[in-house]
Amino acid sequence: MIDLDGVIWLDDQVIPGAAAAVAALQQRSAVVFVTNNSRLRVADQEAKLASMGIDAAGSVITSAQAVVDLLAPSDRVLMAAGPGVAEALVGAGIEYVERSDAPVDAVVVGIHQGFDYAELTQITRAVHRGARLLATNDDVSFPTPEGLVPGNGALVAAAEAATGVAAEVAGKPHAPIAALVQRRLGDTGVVVGDRPDTDGRFAQTLGYDFALVLSGVTRATDLPVDPRPHTVADSLAALVATLA
Repeated sequence: MIDLDGVIWLDDQVIPGAAAAVAALQQRSAVVFVTNNSRLRVADQEAKLASMGIDAAGSVITSAQAVVDLLAPSDRVLMAAGPGVAEALVGAGIEYVERSDAPVDAVVVGIHQGFDYAELTQITRAVHRGARLLATNDDVSFPTPEGLVPGNGALVAAAEAATGVAAEVAGKPHAPIAALVQRRLGDTGVVVGDRPDTDGRFAQTLGYDFALVLSGVTRATDLPVDPRPHTVADSLAALVATLA
C-alpha cells in the first residue's frame, strides 16, 4: 500500500525514481495507492500517476470513497469538499447540497480551496440542527515543493471548534479506509508512507508492516518517530533497492 503525497509526488512534481520503483513492486506483488487527498476524482488521480509513468488503473483508493461508507443511501449531505467527494457521493446514489441552509443528515468536510467563513457558518448550523459531522481525513498539512501547506485537518479543526463536536474520520489511519484496503490486499502487507502519525498508525490499524520514506513530511532529523517503522529509507526508490 503506497501513499501518494510525499512518496510518489510533491504536488505536481514526481519524486525521482518513483515510477521505476512502483513498476518493480508491481512485478512482485499486488499494489494499491491510498491517499487521504479527497479533492481529485479517482480518474484524475490515475491520470496524474500515468503522466508520471505509473500504471495505477483501478488501483487508487481515496478517503472520499471511505467517507461514503459512513453514510446511508437515504442520507442528504451538506458537502463542504471538492470534486472527489462529489464523485463518490454520486456513485453511491447519495444526494448532496452545497452552500445551503436546508436540513441535512450529515456534513462531509474534505480538502478544498473554497473553504471560508460562510461555509463554516453553514456547517455549524447544520451540526447544531442534528447533522453528523464527517471528515474525509484529519491530516493538518501536506507536503509541496515549497514546503508544508494546510491540509483538511485544519478545516476539520475549525468545524470542530465551531460546533463543539468531534468529527467522524474516514481516511487514514481510521477503520473505514482500512476496510477498503483489506478487501483488496488481505490481512498482511506493507504500508509505505511519509507520516508516522497517519501512515504509521494506519499500518497499526491494518496489522501491516510500516515502511517510512523521508521524501515528504518526515525528515532524518525527526527520527526516532512513533510508531517506530519496520524500515526507513530516503525514498520509495531507495526502499525498493533494498529488496533487490
